[in-house]
Amino acid sequence: MRYNVSEITSLIKDRRTIYPEQFSTRKVHKELIEALLNLAIWAPSHGLTQPWRFSVITDEAKTTLGEELANAYLEAIPKESQNEVKLAKLLNRPKKASAVIALILHREEGTKISERDDFAALACAVQNMHLGATAYGLGAFWSTPKIMNHSRLRTFLDLTPEQECVGFFYLGYPEIEWPGGQRKPIEYITNWKNS
Repeated sequence: MRYNVSEITSLIKDRRTIYPEQFSTRKVHKELIEALLNLAIWAPSHGLTQPWRFSVITDEAKTTLGEELANAYLEAIPKESQNEVKLAKLLNRPKKASAVIALILHREEGTKISERDDFAALACAVQNMHLGATAYGLGAFWSTPKIMNHSRLRTFLDLTPEQECVGFFYLGYPEIEWPGGQRKPIEYITNWKNS
């Protein structure tokens, strides 16, 4: 074996979503964020499109992000459908994170690779970051609010026409005990065909 399969298996099984409300105030340093981004870019991509772009939001920009998310929500969602809890999360979660990474799908003009393939590649990049965060003891949360491509956020993120925000990756040190988890056994979700 080229790698310790037991350690890799443990890392994969230990990955958890940890919400910004569960983060401490300890700062995640730039070098660690760069290490996670360097893991992200080694994800597979069909045709080597490497369709990922990242916008790292820190310091005062996190407050601005929260305000833009909240204002986009108020503008896009009919008043009778608005939820105060949801609005508060959009406004406050960025401030609770040490950093927020905007996940941007970048589609080359005239590409023959499908958008679905490029999105799958970006999702693999996020998984690489999430596994790296787990290895470093960082909490991480991939949020996909419906309003993530509202004009306010497109402007804030400086998106070009061929780019689309597919979520926000919140990072921080957890102030909770690392959560346990469980999955259905593969017997419940797998069908074997032998002939």
